[in-house]
Amino acid sequence: MAMSLCCLLWARPGQEEGLIAYEDRVLALVAEHGGRVLQRARTDGSGEQPLEIQLFRFDSQDALDGYLGDPRRLALADERDRVVARTELMNVTLD
Repeated sequence: MAMSLCCLLWARPGQEEGLIAYEDRVLALVAEHGGRVLQRARTDGSGEQPLEIQLFRFDSQDALDGYLGDPRRLALADERDRVVARTELMNVTLD
């Protein structure tokens, strides 16, 4: 069953450009796993706001799991830890 997701990402202080570059790299893998990035949006990251908001659609939970477990994505874990302070991923319904 297809699923829609929203991902909120907060950058570590001073790592806003690094977060964007990291996301550019890993989001390039989404389509290979039956997913589609529907929208990327950014705030200025001030206060408690996430820097980046992403909307996705995956063909199934298995497709999402394949993306999350992709060895190329996992190989970037150190970079992710360096630039991303916090991530929230939630299922959503899109109209």
